[in-house]
Amino acid sequence: MQQLRNISVIGLGLLGGSIALAARQRLPGARVIGYSHRASTRAKARDLGVGTEIVDDLATAVGAADLVILATPIFTFEGYFAEIAEHVCPRCIVTDVGSTKVMPHQWAERQLDVRARYVGSHPVAGSEQKGVEFARDDLFYQARCVLTTTQTTDRTAVTPLKTFWSALGCSIQVMDPLEHDRIFANVSHVPHVLAAGLVNASDDGDLKFAGKGFLDSTRIASGPPTVWTDVLMANSENIADGIDRTIGELQKLQKAIRSKARQEIEQLLAAAQEKRSALVKYKIRRKELLS
Repeated sequence: MQQLRNISVIGLGLLGGSIALAARQRLPGARVIGYSHRASTRAKARDLGVGTEIVDDLATAVGAADLVILATPIFTFEGYFAEIAEHVCPRCIVTDVGSTKVMPHQWAERQLDVRARYVGSHPVAGSEQKGVEFARDDLFYQARCVLTTTQTTDRTAVTPLKTFWSALGCSIQVMDPLEHDRIFANVSHVPHVLAAGLVNASDDGDLKFAGKGFLDSTRIASGPPTVWTDVLMANSENIADGIDRTIGELQKLQKAIRSKARQEIEQLLAAAQEKRSALVKYKIRRKELLS
């Protein structure tokens, strides 16, 4: 970690605040500078000791950084890339924590100065909570972090970034941004859409009778709408395709239920049960879930 002694976190919500806290705890001696455009967030971050320093100015935040991490809504990235390009040190590594990656790579290609080296990051961690007050220094422990690279990515930036996320507790995987966005449409973005649809399809009076199963199934619908609107817009084609596939599966069940085809219903439910059981075992084996 000698290459990354000055770490700048732009955006101090749940993810940004947690990155700063984890870096302070797991990278002794590192200087962790936090920046938010909101004065109220900066004040909370100072009170919580989120960074070694919380600054009011973006140029000050990134001026001496070896690593800059954007933890802001996805559609702010292009503007931040353009702005920080004027201030970062030569060879600075720039990354982000967005859950879509094709568009950030395109923006970085256009906006970042040649001195800065961009690699995408997606730590697969978080919650439906929003705000620096929910930041945790263990949020990334035993989480997976996907790094994304293209043919133009400076490979000398990948190893230090792997080391950084590993130090925060992540297991690392590297993939192409196109593949990333296809996969996470299916396992992250479409589930959010389905949770929102399930809640919106339910009458307010009926919801009062909902039990833990309904609450568990729809927990992610409590995520911040502005953040998730950005995600859905940034990965729209993959998500729309995923919704089509899910509708197809629901229609199979719908047809079987309408015709009271017991064997077909049971087969469809059993297939889902088996796939999910295999997934849970895999996650436990990788220590991504507690047994």
